Amino acid sequence: MSSRPLVGAPGRYELRQPLKRDLFSRVERGVLLADDGSATSVILRDWRDAPLWTRPLSILLAQREACSIGALPPIDGVPALVARGRGWLMRSHVDGLPLHEAPPRDARWYAQARRLLQTVHKAGVTHNDLAKEPNWIVRDDGGPGIVDFQLARVARARRGSSRLLAREDLRHLLKHKRKYARALLTPTELRLLATPSAPARWMRRWIKPVYNTLTRRILGWQDREGQGPRP
Repeated sequence: MSSRPLVGAPGRYELRQPLKRDLFSRVERGVLLADDGSATSVILRDWRDAPLWTRPLSILLAQREACSIGALPPIDGVPALVARGRGWLMRSHVDGLPLHEAPPRDARWYAQARRLLQTVHKAGVTHNDLAKEPNWIVRDDGGPGIVDFQLARVARARRGSSRLLAREDLRHLLKHKRKYARALLTPTELRLLATPSAPARWMRRWIKPVYNTLTRRILGWQDREGQGPRP
């Protein structure tokens, strides 16, 4: 399988592994080869072959991802924006396995994941899609990583809505902790899990069923980034 040339890329791109393909884009892992011979492991999101009727949403999601990771300082465990062009976006690759393939059982990983999330929040970015286990990475060195910022939001000021979104990011991390290392939950974390915000309750009751019906039953789309190629 080969990729189309990327006009404007800062080097020659070579495909290594397709990760997923849906109505909105094709996502794959590859390497970017620079003129000096250096190679950078990258993730390419390419929507040039997406149907015309889904491209506006593809562009919107890519813009959100580029804006959010572009607003972050260099953070170990979070992808950086490498390049973007007409119909594609490239970010650095975070080595490791998605959470569901290597579920951590130790307190250290969850403590590091919480600090990583706090660092992202302090930079004014909320992820807003951390309920999905493939968006959490257990890195090769044992530390945490966060990927796929398509639904992220950048807020220059810590206002009420941003604080609520940050709280929900943390609650999603704690849900994973409850699933894989329940005995490690503290009383404070248990209270946070038991008290979702009003917007979160409203979303879960009214928006999520509609979203699941639209994406999974009508469009036949499931987010599989980090889970390898679709059979």
